[in-house]
Amino acid sequence: MALETLLVKVKTAISNSFDSVPPKLLKKKPSFKSKPNVGVLAFEIAGVMSKLLHLWHSLSDATIVRIRNDAVNLEGVRKIISNDESFLLGLACAEFAESLRVAAKAVSRLSARCEDPALRSFHEALLEFADSGCDPNGWALSGPKETESKLKKMERYVTVTATLYREMEELTVVETGLRKALSHADGNNVGSKDQQKLYELQQKVFWQKQEVKELKERSLWSRSFDSVVVLLVRFSFTVLARIKVVFGIGQSMGRLCRSLSGWATVYPSDEEEGSGGFFEGNSRILRAPESTLGAAGLALHYANLIIVMEKMIKSPHLVGVDARDDLYGMLPRSIRWGLRGRLRGVGFCVSDPVLASEWRDALWRILGWLSPLAHYMIKWQSERSFEQHNFVPKTNVLLLHTLFFANKDKTEAAITELLVGLNYIWRFQLEMTLQL
Repeated sequence: MALETLLVKVKTAISNSFDSVPPKLLKKKPSFKSKPNVGVLAFEIAGVMSKLLHLWHSLSDATIVRIRNDAVNLEGVRKIISNDESFLLGLACAEFAESLRVAAKAVSRLSARCEDPALRSFHEALLEFADSGCDPNGWALSGPKETESKLKKMERYVTVTATLYREMEELTVVETGLRKALSHADGNNVGSKDQQKLYELQQKVFWQKQEVKELKERSLWSRSFDSVVVLLVRFSFTVLARIKVVFGIGQSMGRLCRSLSGWATVYPSDEEEGSGGFFEGNSRILRAPESTLGAAGLALHYANLIIVMEKMIKSPHLVGVDARDDLYGMLPRSIRWGLRGRLRGVGFCVSDPVLASEWRDALWRILGWLSPLAHYMIKWQSERSFEQHNFVPKTNVLLLHTLFFANKDKTEAAITELLVGLNYIWRFQLEMTLQL
């Protein structure tokens, strides 16, 4: 009887939601209307907040100085993308603007649920602010102290909401374990140890539900749409103002301009002005020209190809015939044709150690400037493939660091040169082995 009573109690406990409130006779107040809470959309909103926060941190003085002094001066960028600093800084500005546009699109969808008509008009207001600098609602945060306060508030929401997500997943796991234990106990003779295990599982579920409830109250889950969206709206305006200040666009940004150190400001081309709007103009800048790997859809493929060759150059003695065949199978037709012509025009003695050393040096020189762009390409793509599932801040890899805007002919020429060098190193290794 004791076991049956325990099973009935446990089943009742797990079938009832912890968040449910026992029915009570409450007098309804006709004049009162509770504002809808965010609920399960808290996780989507936390993702949008995370993107806005990362975008803000990416626009710090230190990061912008690094972009100007380091990123646009990468040897690979200068060799196969462009040596025009204004053009490169324009690409950086355009990518920041595009990231904000994508985040703002998500904010706009959420704002449609708000009661405040001004918040429901967020999209139109942001476009007006982007194109004219007009902010009638005063949504752009007014100074460092206010910005820092809102920043910390959003960071807390993101952290707690991410914790809530993990704890809800854990609750699902422990509830599943309890159900399995109950299913096993039904109709079976179970001893005191099994009863104790059921009791412990019941307690674990109970305390896990307590944890989830407490996190829901502290996180975005229990906030109203208006209170959450106004944070997203104001921060979107502030990020946009920061982009314009950092890249010297529309120098009438007033008090926000004074918050940025003068030495950190950079000045890209002003071609985006008057080109159909701030966001539209910057989106056009990010469209890869026909001469680039991005336009040909080869940027990611070539990045993988370069990384494979890099591994082979590091350990040529470990590369077998199958690996070489696989590498050849990765080559597009244009590189195959170029490689055949290049090999026919090269005459050398494969047993010359001096020539082998020169080829190794040449290969490492090419990889020195080409390989970073390939690795950045993989990282950029990987981050954007998984970002919707991830609250973790991203790195500051920009599209201009990658092979996306690389000139197709110049990149293929460099890859062909690597293949010619690899061919010599492989033949040299084989010749040395046969002489042993």
